[in-house]
Amino acid sequence: MIERKSILVTGGAGFLGSYLCERLLDQGHEVLCLDNFYTGQKANIEHLLGHPRFELKRHDICFPLYVEVDEIYNLACPASPVHYQKDPVQTTKTSVIGAINMLGLAKRVGAKILQASTSEVYGDPEIHPQPESYWGNVNTTGIRSCYDEGKRCAETLFYDYQRQNNVNIRVMRIFNTYGPRMHPNDGRVVSNFIMQALQGQDITVYGDGGQTRSFCFRDDLVEGMIRLMNAPDETTMPINIGNPNEFTILQLAEHVIELTGSSSKIVFETLPQDDPMQRQPIIDLAKKHLNWEPKVELKEGLAKTISYFDQLLGQNEPDEKVAMLAVT
Repeated sequence: MIERKSILVTGGAGFLGSYLCERLLDQGHEVLCLDNFYTGQKANIEHLLGHPRFELKRHDICFPLYVEVDEIYNLACPASPVHYQKDPVQTTKTSVIGAINMLGLAKRVGAKILQASTSEVYGDPEIHPQPESYWGNVNTTGIRSCYDEGKRCAETLFYDYQRQNNVNIRVMRIFNTYGPRMHPNDGRVVSNFIMQALQGQDITVYGDGGQTRSFCFRDDLVEGMIRLMNAPDETTMPINIGNPNEFTILQLAEHVIELTGSSSKIVFETLPQDDPMQRQPIIDLAKKHLNWEPKVELKEGLAKTISYFDQLLGQNEPDEKVAMLAVT
């Protein structure tokens, strides 16, 4: 029997956070979901509100929090370029000041804390695929720097709190993840392609479509996250969690058109600044220390995600569908 714990999930109303809350409740834990709803959606956790072991609190982690918990999953931060570039200063504050506040909480109450870091710490990598030992190739002054450098600084803080204050930490570097509950206008390639295909719009591919990504389904990612939190205390090194199967952006677009049966055409536009050309994890550490590797193939995961977005669009009038794609 799993010992019941009191667990804080920051960013708990988000795409990944809401599913993590579900999984933790299913395991018998008490869950405090924290979100300021900048990108999180109440609809993601609405079905949990009546659960006797679930509590929702609106809060911004840039401000201190005083609660008693056993574990902290720190997922709070806008993660898509559309959202984190809208207010880059706030994005950096969330990563840095938010990490300081959550680490301070972990220090005060003796909680174990996991940082949801990102493959963006590798920047536009000069080493491919990317191992955790790679220090990265990151532009400190570009439009993506608020997120990339914010997450890098957060990792530094986690290891400094471990060395200086003996805080029990975990650091997870998340690679491209997709699945139901993605925000429809988050600007990520999977949600963009699916929304465009379902509405019969042109599918926008940036560059020539030859850049590559490795797409991990939500369920696999959250399983890896939980395994990392529950790993032995010496498992404090950064660990890549993602799907090592590599696809070009053009291949992804073709899969989406096939699975949706859409008549959409593929159009090409200029590649955004600092957009990485390659992104693929080496997951040897996850296999060794967590006995984890992804199970869901891309087409299977895309079919489930398409079904989610199709249902979401079906709940809106045609003019509202178009508005959902607008950048807020």
